[in-house]
Amino acid sequence: MQRDLQLTARMVISFLALALIYLAFLSFVSMYFGLGILPISILAGLMIGAQWYFSDKLVLWSTGTKLVTKEEHPILHEIVEKLAQKANLPKPKIGVMPSDIPNAFATGKSPKTSVVVVSSGIIKILNNEELEGVLSHELTHIRHRDVTIITLASLFSTIAWYLMQSSMFSSMWGGYGYGGRQQQGGNLFLVLAVAAVVWLLSFLIIRAISRYRELAADRGGAFLTGKPLNLSHALMKIDGKIKVAPTQQLQKMEGMNAFFIVPAISGQTIARFFSTHPPIEERIKRLMEIEQQLRRSGTLGT
Repeated sequence: MQRDLQLTARMVISFLALALIYLAFLSFVSMYFGLGILPISILAGLMIGAQWYFSDKLVLWSTGTKLVTKEEHPILHEIVEKLAQKANLPKPKIGVMPSDIPNAFATGKSPKTSVVVVSSGIIKILNNEELEGVLSHELTHIRHRDVTIITLASLFSTIAWYLMQSSMFSSMWGGYGYGGRQQQGGNLFLVLAVAAVVWLLSFLIIRAISRYRELAADRGGAFLTGKPLNLSHALMKIDGKIKVAPTQQLQKMEGMNAFFIVPAISGQTIARFFSTHPPIEERIKRLMEIEQQLRRSGTLGT
């Protein structure tokens, strides 16, 4: 698999922008609470470390994923092993998530500790070729270290969100800190405003990063198998099932949408605008273009 130079360039630019935003945010927090930049930086480092260490374990636990052996799911293991060899990656562990909603995701701190997860629902509706398309997408995420990048990129966005929530809560219940009520109100408004700006700017950048990484994973998976239409057909099937799935089932899974190959969002809700994934129609169009490209070059898989 060739290195995606466009992806690398976009990531460098995006992370420089995030670094500037987060540095400004750390400076504000340190001045506001009077702690100095060093203690705040140490605290941020500890939070990053904890998120780095526990994130994959929490994802598997929260989804009820069970790791499966080759004896339990020989076809899954055969497909993943073949794709891992082609991608020059260590074979990841394989898990099955007990859910009728068809979906898949990858997690892990590095290619050596990665896990590819498919739902029981996706196994039921996809044939082996379509399943290969989905798994090629997930292995490309592993190769690009997407889970780690998005997790770390979103950390300060999450902190800003909770700071924003706590500021609103404090304003409702009389504020905190010293000084008169008017001063407290002004301080709370300042914290709320800064946290809101940091959250919004970082969210927009992370959303752009995530959307492009999804397109890059589609592209990488298509070139890995040489069969873009297999992934295209799989995306159409998954999206079709999600659109008619009970809202209650989708809501149970919405916390994992950033990781899924197709977000579990019902209908044309506003959530689609805030989605970390590009529209299915755009993804399918791009896969069709790759199919034509491979056909012209004589490298289309059979």
